[in-house]
Amino acid sequence: SGFPQGKHPAQQLFPRALGPPPQGSAGAAPRAEGRPSAACLEQEKCSVSADTVLAPLRAALDACRATVQKQVCNDIGRRLTVLEDAWAQGKLSAPVRKRMSLLVQELQQQRWDAADEIHRSLMVDHVNEVSQWMVGVKRLIAETRDLPPGERDGSADTEPANEPVTEPVTE
Repeated sequence: SGFPQGKHPAQQLFPRALGPPPQGSAGAAPRAEGRPSAACLEQEKCSVSADTVLAPLRAALDACRATVQKQVCNDIGRRLTVLEDAWAQGKLSAPVRKRMSLLVQELQQQRWDAADEIHRSLMVDHVNEVSQWMVGVKRLIAETRDLPPGERDGSADTEPANEPVTEPVTE
């Protein structure tokens, strides 16, 4: 009511956002399922579930296990656990969570350069927050990119692969 034109500042910054901003503090009502909507991604306060980001990363790691050295996979796995713990403990800021969600979407679409670009921007803008685990995500992007197309297609889906893909997928 004390805002110019009776609009909340978020509505002036994000005119496409549907409805008034959520009441309460940021992250008070985390999304339990599904991808954040486009309007949601425009707002820094949007909450992204850890699983939305971690499930595809773990699926990508599983796809790499057949061709990538066990030691490398274990290191990536440890770093994903560090990411998961930081997320669960609320140690990641909204911009980091949001960009990780975008990075995963690029990874799932096999847009390697875009995923790499997001990883670099996170390293530059939020190095203290991401340095412990981002190396694992970077390596995962590189290893997934190097997979034979048939191996990659089975894991780049939104569904985690339960069984290894034995035949190349042709489109």
